[in-house]
Amino acid sequence: MFLRRTFEKLGSRVKSTHAVTKEKKATQLKKMLQSAEVEFIMEAHNGLGARIVQEAGFKGIWGSGLSISAQLGVRDSNEASWTQVLEVMEFMSDATDIPILLDADTGYGNFNNARRLVTKLEQRGVAGACIEDKLFPKTNSLLDGREQPLADIDEFCGKIKACKDTQSDPDFCIVARVEAFIAGWGLDEALKRSEAYLNAGADAILMHSKKADPSDIESFVKAWNNQGPVVIVPTKYYTVPTDLFKEWGISVVIWANHNLRASLSAMQDVTQQIYKDQSLVNVEKRVAAVKEVFRLQNDNELREVEKKYLPQK
Repeated sequence: MFLRRTFEKLGSRVKSTHAVTKEKKATQLKKMLQSAEVEFIMEAHNGLGARIVQEAGFKGIWGSGLSISAQLGVRDSNEASWTQVLEVMEFMSDATDIPILLDADTGYGNFNNARRLVTKLEQRGVAGACIEDKLFPKTNSLLDGREQPLADIDEFCGKIKACKDTQSDPDFCIVARVEAFIAGWGLDEALKRSEAYLNAGADAILMHSKKADPSDIESFVKAWNNQGPVVIVPTKYYTVPTDLFKEWGISVVIWANHNLRASLSAMQDVTQQIYKDQSLVNVEKRVAAVKEVFRLQNDNELREVEKKYLPQK
């Protein structure tokens, strides 16, 4: 009788736990990629920024390689090691309940580096990795006057397969980023690569372009004919109405670097003002209150658990 009651109690606890368990982050991301509606994810590059993105109402976060490298003070050329990027991802994942898609550059090496990355990302609760078909070390796609050599298609397909074979969570997402337009290779190459990567197991295709108009993307999605989910990054063609993205059947739109750029503008403005004035008078009302920093750090939670675990006077 005692054992039966014990098991009944345990069973009720398990049911209760399952009832309140949130959907896995990887599952959330996969549903976004497969959604019939266009979804939007926002860039963050540290834990505080990730929490701000979640509070704003976004369903997902873009772990931008450009932004992470910039906040570390290095170039977006794999100068930050992949373990340094992982550390940032861990803080971001711990700070939020929504999925993070990491901008994983080329996977930081060959198939072996990429599959180890997947293992480490899963351990940290990151929902997916976006891997681009360029050569390591990568060159940022928006830089002018730089060569953009592309990876061999078969080699990149092997990298995708290695990542998919390695993941332990079936919902962990691999997004294949196609750089054919960036490299100047055109629509036919973009289609050929996208079809190969989808067949290799990619969960979605990120089609990139640095044109100020959306002609590359429009031509691709029309020729692609909904063979698989498409992700875009309209950093350069930002004037395009989002209704067009809906018409084209885009799955996910990434606002890729705007929190970084907003923080740069604010820091430059405030720093120059303080240097000029040798005073805080003209900036205090323009910056967040210190108590807002404490709120975003979830200081109240610590105060509550201190009452539970520390001796009370």
